[in-house]
Amino acid sequence: MTDHTILGQIALAYCPVIDRNRSVTATRLTVFPLNQGVGLDSAALLSAVGEAWPVGGPQIWLNVLSEGLLHDLIAAQPATHILMEIPSFMACEPESIAPICTLHANGNLLLLKGRPLRELPREVLPCFKYSIIDYDDDRRVDPYTGISNASPESIIRTIGHVQSGIRTVESMENAFRRGATAVLGWPIDDAIEVSTRPTDQPALQVIVMLIDQVHKQADIEDLERTLKRDPPLAYKLMRFINSPAFGLSVEISSFRHAIMILGYQRLKRWLALLLATASKDPNMRPVMFAAVRRGLLMEELARGSGDGELSNELFICGVFSLLDRMFRQPFSELLKTIPVPERVYQVLVDGTGPYAPYINLVKAMEGQTLAEIRESADALMMSFGDVNSAMLRAMSASSQLD
Repeated sequence: MTDHTILGQIALAYCPVIDRNRSVTATRLTVFPLNQGVGLDSAALLSAVGEAWPVGGPQIWLNVLSEGLLHDLIAAQPATHILMEIPSFMACEPESIAPICTLHANGNLLLLKGRPLRELPREVLPCFKYSIIDYDDDRRVDPYTGISNASPESIIRTIGHVQSGIRTVESMENAFRRGATAVLGWPIDDAIEVSTRPTDQPALQVIVMLIDQVHKQADIEDLERTLKRDPPLAYKLMRFINSPAFGLSVEISSFRHAIMILGYQRLKRWLALLLATASKDPNMRPVMFAAVRRGLLMEELARGSGDGELSNELFICGVFSLLDRMFRQPFSELLKTIPVPERVYQVLVDGTGPYAPYINLVKAMEGQTLAEIRESADALMMSFGDVNSAMLRAMSASSQLD
């Protein structure tokens, strides 16, 4: 990734765009200016974003919390896979009419952010694909009609709505019942029910068994027999290992070949990724999206250390950090059957140990709050340039695995 100066002048946060099928269709990237009075280079920001989300790849929604930078981005005419969020107050300004209409005419989809206090100008209303309404601000929406008395009637008729601020599966389900086209946020904060019952998803159990066998360095024949119990898993593992994100110069043709080339320790990393993406529950798709990115981001945050063991364990820590949601068991029970390094165990079970600052930073970057991101970056003594570069590298690598 190119060294972009602007990455040291902003903070970045991200969350998924989740459709009614519970599939992640895009990423929302929030941009915080670190100093409101400093001018920011819109072309440099678009260049940095374009490296992580190139043309022809997934959509990226830009939520820019700087009015000056947002005006410059609109004028810069970004690529059409970049969706710009326009605050409702800005959309109502007469001086915004021409730039918004020009951007729309170029093929960009625009998103109206927040509930407008008055009717939008007639010219800009057709330019918006969706309006974004925060979940906590949408209490007056009729769950049967999806209509809110708090919005101008013309917007209700014309623009579908996206619900932001989603934190639980229940709030996601409520938003879709209210008529939301999509939701923004992390439906991962539901309480974990204390249970020792095993999961009813066979694929998860097969991968747990494989991780345990790899940890014990079992014979290759035993590993192959276990993997053959679920052929789709074998295919998915081969796809992961042969993905551009892995960077191998030779194609892996079989599980036996993978062990010979990778060795047991490197293979454990990819089994961890497989475990974090194996659930067949549609509501777990955003959780799996989060787990992959947590692992890659935590690994990238340690890239400068030159410590391979640290990077590998942080990757496993990240991808395992949401297994309690997937298995519906607390980590204290779950990790009795899944072997993990001691430092990973400490942070997942107790929230302590040397890896706690890393996962705290990742959670802050998911949380959309500048103060938390700043505090967590300071705890790791990392600059915003390094933190943001790590995030963009992780986002680029994750798109190669999706």
